[in-house]
Amino acid sequence: MSHLLKSLEIGPLSLKNRLVMPPMATAKAEPDGSVNQSIFDYYSEKSDGGYISLIIVEHSFISHEGQASEYQVSIADDQKIDGLEKLAEIIQNNGSKAVMQINHAGSAAPEDIIGTKPVGPSAVPNPRKGNTPHELTEKEIQDIVEAFSNAARRTKEAGFDGVEIHSAHGYLLNQFYSPLTNKRTDKYGGDVHKRIRIHLEVIEAVKKEVGEDFPILLRLGASDYQEGGTTIEDSKIAAREFEKAGVDILDISGGHSGYMVNGLDGQGFFAPLTEAIKEVVSIPVILTGGITEPEAAEKLLIEGKADLIGVGRAILEDSTWAKRAIESLQ
Repeated sequence: MSHLLKSLEIGPLSLKNRLVMPPMATAKAEPDGSVNQSIFDYYSEKSDGGYISLIIVEHSFISHEGQASEYQVSIADDQKIDGLEKLAEIIQNNGSKAVMQINHAGSAAPEDIIGTKPVGPSAVPNPRKGNTPHELTEKEIQDIVEAFSNAARRTKEAGFDGVEIHSAHGYLLNQFYSPLTNKRTDKYGGDVHKRIRIHLEVIEAVKKEVGEDFPILLRLGASDYQEGGTTIEDSKIAAREFEKAGVDILDISGGHSGYMVNGLDGQGFFAPLTEAIKEVVSIPVILTGGITEPEAAEKLLIEGKADLIGVGRAILEDSTWAKRAIESLQ
């Protein structure tokens, strides 16, 4: 078992040991994606005291064509490693574990930022942006797989405790996963096994690059919540395959065009997804979704809805939330 998993499973089943800050874009990076003092200050404030067991740093683009927005953090070249190393140290020195989320925006990449036509699994208008991407060739897919593995290498070289592959919220890997945006008829399209082929290739390439003892997380958009989209039954199949491929933790979200889904509310509204996935895998599962109350987070853990609890917006709005939450539960 990796040092990250050991550290997260120490002690009783309580929020004190299982609290995660999920990735949330800050838009604070330099124009070239370099981290800066503003980002250092942000993560120093959030991790202060080590009350959060695991901090997943915001999604970072693996190549310029995969950039999702202005001032997004970059992990696209080796020149970014030194700054990211300092970021990892800040989080770790405060007592939290640090994971880097790596991502390719696919057809969600704005053309005015990347300077070229966005790419995607199929020439299908992006559900969020409306633009029609260039359909990736198999050779271009392999280039993206390599970009993911290089980004994972940089993550490890920067001293992070693990890496998270992003396949949610309508970005590239999620676009391959969803039948709403994947209309391919080759080996990368069709049933769920073909739609996750690229994921399995990315996981294999990443694992080869970082080794067996470096934890790999995968954020999965486990339901599109749209007619004709992915369902929890698809994701139960996918989750089993990801575990077999070597993923150490599954970080569950939903909604093909973003994490906010009309009609879903309450504390931990993705709990039906995590509960179903926990039935078919033995690796830890992270639950997120509208959690703002410590008692609700603790209850979700005790009821076995998930193994780790992600609290995003509440911590974004109040950097002392984790400290107050844990103290209130003791």
